[in-house]
Amino acid sequence: METPIKLLPLLFGTLLLSHCAQTAPPVPPSLELPKPVTDLRATRKGDKVFLRWTVPTQTLDGESVRALGPTRICRGFDSNMSNCDFSVAEVKSTLPIVEKSKTAPKVEASYTDTLSSDLQQDPTKVLTYTVSVLNESRRSAGISNKQQVSAAPTLPPPPDLNAQVTVDGVVLHWTSIASPTDTLHRFYRIYRRLETGNNDGVAGELPLESPTTQFVDHGFEWGKTYYYHVSVVTELSGGMHPCGTAEKPMPDCATIYQVEGDDGPAVKVFADDVFPPGVPAGLQAVFSGVGQQPFVDLIWTPGTENDLAGYNVYRREESGQPVRINAELVKTQAYKDSSVQSGKKYLYSVSAVDIRGNESGRSEEASEQVP
Repeated sequence: METPIKLLPLLFGTLLLSHCAQTAPPVPPSLELPKPVTDLRATRKGDKVFLRWTVPTQTLDGESVRALGPTRICRGFDSNMSNCDFSVAEVKSTLPIVEKSKTAPKVEASYTDTLSSDLQQDPTKVLTYTVSVLNESRRSAGISNKQQVSAAPTLPPPPDLNAQVTVDGVVLHWTSIASPTDTLHRFYRIYRRLETGNNDGVAGELPLESPTTQFVDHGFEWGKTYYYHVSVVTELSGGMHPCGTAEKPMPDCATIYQVEGDDGPAVKVFADDVFPPGVPAGLQAVFSGVGQQPFVDLIWTPGTENDLAGYNVYRREESGQPVRINAELVKTQAYKDSSVQSGKKYLYSVSAVDIRGNESGRSEEASEQVP
């Protein structure tokens, strides 16, 4: 039986659609290549270089990484390093645990590289670091951003550090270190850490060639406990680098590297304030009260201490001992004594008291006769 001529175009169109659906190109499988790290950080202290970076959680295809291989740690003297031909180590990469319908949290990885002595001989050289995250098949999408640290040798910390609390501050002493004969700039860096804290703060710096190895710290708080330690910093130039942009060109800037040596032993200091304020000066006593209840006005020069809490006022008669006459601390540099009697001579003195209760000696006496 022959097919009617009217049905031929319909059959031809159906066959054509069926043929097109069968020949669509297949979707290539994902290579599961983690995106390269973009936030590698490197810091050096002594013979240690500390590296940190964020573990990638997405592939080059924009999919979530399902599994990771190791991460290669790459180091070299070539600042234009473009691949990881030589790795100093491999570290295990750990993916974050992701709960359903939640985005993956950031997970940081780290590695500490110990430099051999032969890598620390030339202060003109710079070490370049990069990392390369591999997949389970040990393939990578490329190296991370590059970080550089100086290969200059470092100096040991100064010995014999000791600390003493004085009225002027915490005074630190140590034995000086002989300065090398090269032209590099070096200085002591003094660190202070609160006993209950986790971070060291820079209390100050002192040139290595300074004639004295004494530093006075004023940045502490009384009544708290601190740890102090000192290290030696080597500072050197790493050449020039562009400072401006295409829109705002500027002269090139010098690249400065600072390489810090190891920390010395810490000393513990309790900042115990047992130091009284200065003795008040300029005390004057003036009788007043003619025709009314008699009294003696006292005035004196105010103290300048930041921790001054107030004053105590003492009075005595010519043959007696000084007795404090104020019930509470006097907050200003003036006081009115209304408990005087006619015909008597009084001698007054004043002391200063700080917020921790330390009291100064008494001022020179001022006398006044009550008519």
